[in-house]
Amino acid sequence: MSADSSALSSEFVRLLRSQRVWDTELPHFTPDTAPAEPLPLFERWFAEAVAAGQTEPHTMSLATSDADGRPDVRTVMLHGADEEGWHFASHAGSRKGRQLAARPYAALGFYWPVQGRQIRVRGRVTAAPPEVAHADLHARSTGALASALVGHQSEVLGDYEELERASNAAWDRAQREPDAPVPSWTVYVLEPDEVEFFQGDARRRHVRLNYRRVEGTWVRELLWP
Repeated sequence: MSADSSALSSEFVRLLRSQRVWDTELPHFTPDTAPAEPLPLFERWFAEAVAAGQTEPHTMSLATSDADGRPDVRTVMLHGADEEGWHFASHAGSRKGRQLAARPYAALGFYWPVQGRQIRVRGRVTAAPPEVAHADLHARSTGALASALVGHQSEVLGDYEELERASNAAWDRAQREPDAPVPSWTVYVLEPDEVEFFQGDARRRHVRLNYRRVEGTWVRELLWP
């Protein structure tokens, strides 16, 4: 390693270790008072994250794996959560869409540092009917429709000018045809079989409440930090 590389590495480590974690007053979580099922607790924590000023609480990490079992992860937007599961959307031909077609099982991760909270969700993923995807897309902004109309998600892009041309054409069409169909747009629903709620603690006595679905019933259990 060169002297310059060593200096940069040392500066990185110094910068990394100087970062603070949860530099705020953390809420208290009593798992004994948690509901019997995870969805009501998710909705409550989401509302509390919004009220606490958490930036983009509706974004989440989505982890999938390809046909060979190699993992992949990216940040996506939550489109809904109900008794069916947690909803998100993408093109069926995107990398995540292809991976879900090969292995229809995924994990979600929410991180809300303003309250030191995390939520992890794992389960089987299914595709909602096309009419659900159409309604989902057209309930969003013109920009969202234009982006979907561009398509080619995860494909190799020759140059940025090609994207600009496609994007401009898609914007024009989205404005002319606000109900334009995008057949590849797909709403995915993750039906959870496990949901974990993590409440950070300044003394590292973190509270981890895990819900597991066993024969159609939710079992609650505490996990060691």
